[in-house]
Amino acid sequence: MIMDTTSFEKNIIESLSQLTEIYSKELQNIIQEGEQGIFPVKAKIISHLQQYAKPPLTQELIEKIATEIFSVALQTARPLKVAYLGPVGTFTHIAMLEIFGDVIEAIPHRTISDVFDEVETGRAAFGVVPIENSTEGAVTYTMDEFLDTDLKIVSEKSLRITYSLLSVCDSIEKIKKIYSHPQSLAQCKNWLKANLPNVEINQVNSTAKAAETASWDKYSAAIASNISAKIYNLNIIADGIEDSRQNYTRFLVLGKHDNPPTGNDKTSIVCAVKDQPGALYKLLKPFSDHGINMTMIESRPDKKKMWAYNFFIDFNGHRTDPVVQKALEAMKQETIFLKVLGSYQAEKHD
Repeated sequence: MIMDTTSFEKNIIESLSQLTEIYSKELQNIIQEGEQGIFPVKAKIISHLQQYAKPPLTQELIEKIATEIFSVALQTARPLKVAYLGPVGTFTHIAMLEIFGDVIEAIPHRTISDVFDEVETGRAAFGVVPIENSTEGAVTYTMDEFLDTDLKIVSEKSLRITYSLLSVCDSIEKIKKIYSHPQSLAQCKNWLKANLPNVEINQVNSTAKAAETASWDKYSAAIASNISAKIYNLNIIADGIEDSRQNYTRFLVLGKHDNPPTGNDKTSIVCAVKDQPGALYKLLKPFSDHGINMTMIESRPDKKKMWAYNFFIDFNGHRTDPVVQKALEAMKQETIFLKVLGSYQAEKHD
């Protein structure tokens, strides 16, 4: 006997509609004050719904549902545009979807500089850019952009990077050449050596471009994301072909306004130290003195002064926390300049 599910379905839709309306009003109030604090609302939706997770709805699936509720609520509160490093089908595109959901109006851009410019001029409310990869290191183009902008980091997202072999072919034996980004090729080199040792390798400027090329080059394949298979109507010949399962890229969300503290925050700064012995030690000592955990430090050459360096630092805590303020004041005494790039809710890791 087949159960009539009509009443269940009606209740689900009514409940989702009511829930979205509640969060839309909350977001509307926040946006009226400058868009700060919308991401803690998303985190609240996720945590509230995950309390009731039951098989087959896993915590991960509940997070996806919650993200779409947030996306609809945000667009209902005020339609916003999000700029991201494109093209469509890249991992930045995937990260943007996981942050903002499918409903948001998202605009891909060719360069990281273009994404910053879109947010600075107000053509987009937020921007999404990569900042570091667990195997390849920092995305230096993003770091350099922070030196000449007043934009803030308002959120972060870590994404596990998984690659697939995509082709119009229906079997691996027919593939004669491979297209992909140089970094992607490097991260799949062992798989390629074992499974396609004699194919022609071609480098392109993005995994999305690789997928587009493979869509018309009959006996070729692309190393790209699964979302590119949908976009360019390609077959997934092999899935999960990356050499390391611990390959993550961290993305940042750019905005114009600071975030209020949430109790689980991270702060990013950039600074330059004085040219003297022990300068870096003196810069970092306040973290130890005040019991603050530093989570990242990266140096970049100063483009205006030869052999000088800027240091990008992430640490736990919010810029308004008294202990963080004391540490920052002590650090300012040891720097030529110090700029707070933003405080934002720290991403939870399993």
